[in-house]
Amino acid sequence: MSQGAAHAATVMLVEDDAVVRKACEQALSLSSIGVRAFASAEAALEEFHQVQPSVVVTDVRLPGIDGLKFLEELHGRNKDLPIIVVTGHGDVSMAVEAMRDGAYDFIEKPFSSERLVESVRRGHERYSLIAENRRLRERLPSADKSAVIGQSSAILRVRRLISALAPTDVDILLIGETGAGKEVVAKQLHDESRRTGHFVALNCGALPESVIESEIFGHEAGSFTGAHKRRIGKIEHANRGTLFLDEIESMTPAMQTRLLRVLQEREIQRLGSNESVPVDCRVIAAAKGDLKLLSDQGRFRADLYYRLNVASIEIAPLRERLDDIPLLATHFIQCAAERYRVEPPELTVEVLMRWQQHHWPGNVRELKNASERFCLGLDDGVAAARSSGYSLAARLDVLERSMISEALRNAGGNVGKAADLLQMPRKTLYDKLHRHALVPADFSTEPGKGGAR
Repeated sequence: MSQGAAHAATVMLVEDDAVVRKACEQALSLSSIGVRAFASAEAALEEFHQVQPSVVVTDVRLPGIDGLKFLEELHGRNKDLPIIVVTGHGDVSMAVEAMRDGAYDFIEKPFSSERLVESVRRGHERYSLIAENRRLRERLPSADKSAVIGQSSAILRVRRLISALAPTDVDILLIGETGAGKEVVAKQLHDESRRTGHFVALNCGALPESVIESEIFGHEAGSFTGAHKRRIGKIEHANRGTLFLDEIESMTPAMQTRLLRVLQEREIQRLGSNESVPVDCRVIAAAKGDLKLLSDQGRFRADLYYRLNVASIEIAPLRERLDDIPLLATHFIQCAAERYRVEPPELTVEVLMRWQQHHWPGNVRELKNASERFCLGLDDGVAAARSSGYSLAARLDVLERSMISEALRNAGGNVGKAADLLQMPRKTLYDKLHRHALVPADFSTEPGKGGAR
């Protein structure tokens, strides 16, 4: 393990023997490993989210919560966290039980400082690899985590705003109809930011008023009937990350007041606690209505509206960006085919023409559902329109994509041959392939073949 990785380690040390605790603390510090020491599991759990350890070292015998219950609690909070159990001479059976319950390693007293440091470094290295793999997986495009897709001027503007605002820490207001893609935009803002914490989404309109305060701010054990143990709220869980509040216009006046204080002070108080907990989270709020009008009418706090509206992104409904339908539909059909393990059907010009005449009251979410039904060979649920309400540019776009697909099919995926059939320069065809999200290899008659030949 590199020295730089060792510097990044943060150890939570739990040992009730003051002499042993001090010796372990000094051994780790002398090896350039950050350490926070506690005399009990209860004290360590109280500070867990502030410390955010990459390794925990705990004695198996502790006053109050013992090492095995402590291990169970820690795994409930972070199942990947390496936990090193320290045992006395007569506690080997407890160490075996701890290993069976998921402990990373155990050290028997007395032990050398070298043994402790080596185990901590190996544990930290393992934790760092798991975290890095998770970050890479989260950035891979998938059916549920896709980038903002489209070629319309409205979507190009959204992508430009994402690129400009994502690296900053400014809170953002997203405006758009239900199903227009506000959560996709919020997730893209988080992915392109420098924030390392979680992306936490909460639909304010989907939670009963009786639980929303606990969901957002968390609560202490015993703060109300049924609160048997502490719960970390959404804001605290989003520390160093992004909190996405959808349908914020549904938030009660009392909750609006508390949220405004969080935005101003960057700290929260759990229900039943007088202690303030600092939080570093970016808030992205989304509204399907006109928040300015609601604030003018006294139905939404004006000061909260202006606090959120420092930067805003408006997401146009799908009916105003019909040019995006071919790309979106192609993406959704491909994702559905992978999910349901079926061959993706051909998206014909007739289907696209019909879809581009549809009003799409459910926006992109409705198109995604229609694409999945189409992929499964079911009725897509989109009726033909009585009049042609789509633009000439949209019609030509659909026709061009269909003709290029046919040429690629006839050429077996060979771009050069397809360019000859279409009587256009190969460079022009490559540009159009990119614009229409067409992959030449998909049209090859030979597995693994296709492309520029």
